[in-house]
Amino acid sequence: MTQDTAGAPRHYALIPAAGVGARMAADGPKQYLTVGGKPMLRHALEAFLASDRIAHTYIVVSPADGQIDAVVPPGLDGVTVLRCGGATRMESVQNALHALRAQVRDGDSILVHDAARPGLTPELIARLIDGVAGDPAGGLLALPVVDTVKRAAGGQVATVPRDGLWLAQTPQMFSYALLRRALDAATDASAVTDDASAVEALGLSPRLVPGDPRNLKVTLPADVRIAEMYLAQPTTH
Repeated sequence: MTQDTAGAPRHYALIPAAGVGARMAADGPKQYLTVGGKPMLRHALEAFLASDRIAHTYIVVSPADGQIDAVVPPGLDGVTVLRCGGATRMESVQNALHALRAQVRDGDSILVHDAARPGLTPELIARLIDGVAGDPAGGLLALPVVDTVKRAAGGQVATVPRDGLWLAQTPQMFSYALLRRALDAATDASAVTDDASAVEALGLSPRLVPGDPRNLKVTLPADVRIAEMYLAQPTTH
């Protein structure tokens, strides 16, 4: 794949999948945990492969990953595995962006998606792309907070106003140039809990596009059953 020098911006998916999933208490990385009959990573990948808005999908794994070939067979059309994953999610995305320098233009969009969100659909991908609509600050899928929020600190409990509070989801979409600049400027990887936080640190405000509860992140063992419930339902977006 070679870099085009002209034309409308293209959209590329990037799935960092080099994590170990310590909170899942599983035998291996949680992206390979079977949910709804297939590995979580495969669910996420298939959503991008089924979308006609995505030019190509890249999956970032650790150099020593021995499971990826069973989930993403070599030569599968529309996807490339990058074995440049780092110690943190931020480092994995950074490494991938550097590896893609020759394939993408500065104005092309990168959609970064958590491998542990198996409920993604082509409809949600299209909603994000259309919702961001060329916003120079990019944007992300997110859900407004509907529950009452409490803060506990120093033995005191207080209610936090939920107006304006959103729960971030993925994909999160930014131009290649902006995402690379934001991550390269970040000095504390632990503070970059998602790509949008790095962009916000530049003084920009990514657009929030309404997501969907089915696009939850599987973090704890109990989340598996919830994800399977959503996966068993037909998509109606």
